[in-house]
Amino acid sequence: MNIHTNARLTPFGREQMVRAILRGQTPQAAARAAGVCPRTAHKWLARFKSEGAAGLRDRSSRPKRLHRPTSPAVVKQVIALRRQHLSGQHIAKQVGVSPATVSRILKRAGLSRLKDLDPAEPVRRYERHHPGELIHIDIKKLGRFHQIGHRITGDRTRQSSTRGRGEGAGWAFVHVCLDDASRIAFTMIMPNEKAVSAVPFLKAAVAYYQSLGIPVARVMTDNGSCYKASAFARACRTLNLKHIRTKPYTPKTNGKAERFIQTALREWAYARPYNTSQDRARHLQPWTHAYNWHRPHGSLKGEPPISRLSLTEDNLLRLHS
Repeated sequence: MNIHTNARLTPFGREQMVRAILRGQTPQAAARAAGVCPRTAHKWLARFKSEGAAGLRDRSSRPKRLHRPTSPAVVKQVIALRRQHLSGQHIAKQVGVSPATVSRILKRAGLSRLKDLDPAEPVRRYERHHPGELIHIDIKKLGRFHQIGHRITGDRTRQSSTRGRGEGAGWAFVHVCLDDASRIAFTMIMPNEKAVSAVPFLKAAVAYYQSLGIPVARVMTDNGSCYKASAFARACRTLNLKHIRTKPYTPKTNGKAERFIQTALREWAYARPYNTSQDRARHLQPWTHAYNWHRPHGSLKGEPPISRLSLTEDNLLRLHS
C-alpha cells in the first residue's frame, strides 16, 4: 500500500486511536492526539466495531455502481477501432466519448500501447546436443586509438587535433566464433570485414575446434557481404560445412554470437583503460582463454565451456596452456 506523504493515519495509527477510545478516552481527545477531526475518529470507531481490524484498511473509492456506465456496444466499438491502429484521440472523436473514457477502456482491454496490437513473435530457444554441430560467426568493429580518451583522463585539451582516437587511427575488426553446444569461443582481430579476412578466420576457427576433438558440421552467419561472397562459399565446400544464413534483419537468430560479443565488450574491450588499441588487442587471447577454461557460464550451470567436452585429465593437461 502506498501512503501519501501527508497522511495523518496509517492502519496501525487508526487501530491505536480506536483502542484508545475503547479504553475510555473521548473521541475528541483521541482525534486531537492523532491529528484528525472527531468525525474521522467516529468513522474508524464504527468500522472497527462492525468489521474488526479488517475495517481499518484502505478501501477503493470507486463506487459500487456507476451512474452512467459506458455501454458494451461502445466498448466493443472502441476496441475494434483500436485494432485498426487508430489513436485514442481519433477513436474518441469518432465514437463520441471522452479521451479519458477511451483510455480506460483500452487499459482494461490491454491495448494501451500500439505494440500490444502486434505482439512480438515468441522467443524460440534452441541448443545443439553435440559440440561442432553448429558454430556461430560474427564480427564486431571497434575503433583504434593511440592514447587514452578523455572519458578516462578527463582532459579534453589534447583531443582537439586528434578527434579523440588519434589521426588516422582506423578500425579493428574482431571476428568471433562460438560453438552452439559447448559455448567454446574462438576470436581473432582481422584488418577488415571482407571475405579476404572472413575466409582465413573460418579456416582458423575450424582448425581450433578440431584441435579440441570437435568436428564442425555447420556454420551460421548473418547476411554480411563477406559471408555472401563466393570465396566464403568455396571455403565452406572445401571444409565440408553447411552454411546457414540468418533471416534478414533478425539478429536474434544468431543470438549466441551477439551475446558473446556483449560479454567480450564488457569484460575485455571496456573492462579497463588501455593505453593503445594494440595494448587492448594483446589482452584478447588471454581473455578468450579464461572465458573457455575458467569463467563460469550462466547457461552451463556455473561451469566453464570446456567442461562440455568431458575431457580426461591427460587431455586437459595437454590442451590447457
